[in-house]
This record gives sequence, C-alpha cells and structure tokens, in this order.
Amino acid sequence: MPDMVSVAEVADTMFKLVKQAAGLKKYKAMDLEKAMRELYGDRVDKAVSKAAIKELIDSGRCVYTYFGGSYIEIPHTEAAANPQG
Repeated sequence: MPDMVSVAEVADTMFKLVKQAAGLKKYKAMDLEKAMRELYGDRVDKAVSKAAIKELIDSGRCVYTYFGGSYIEIPHTEAAANPQG
C-alpha cells in the first residue's frame, strides 16, 4: 500500500483549490474529496479528506456557506469591515 498523504498536506491542497476558484466556482465537500482522489490516487482516502476539510473549517481558513447546497469557501470580508482611510 502506498504511503498515505498527511491530513495537513491535503488541507493545504484543498485550500489552494478553493482559493484559486474563489468567485468562479464553489466546491462542495464531495467535489474536494474527488479532486484529492484524482490528484493523489490511493494515497488519500475518504477519512483523510474529511479530516482535512474539518481542519480547514476549524482553523477558519475556510467556511461552509449555503446557497441551495452546502459549499466550502474562503471567508468573505464584508465591505463595512474594510474602512477606507
């Protein structure tokens, strides 16, 4: 069996995908799991992908949003939170 990829490495890869797609595409958890399977093959299983998503959400690097379905996105910064100075 090939060496498994670490949860931290998978989380970083997922974060990069979500960040690159910001404003263009929204990822569902299953989309990210499939993308990791395509990228890493048998070196990533469902448990590692789920743990990586949990790490992203718990750390605040990503958030769940809901618009007709649950999506994982980069946290939005509200315009009012960015005072012009």
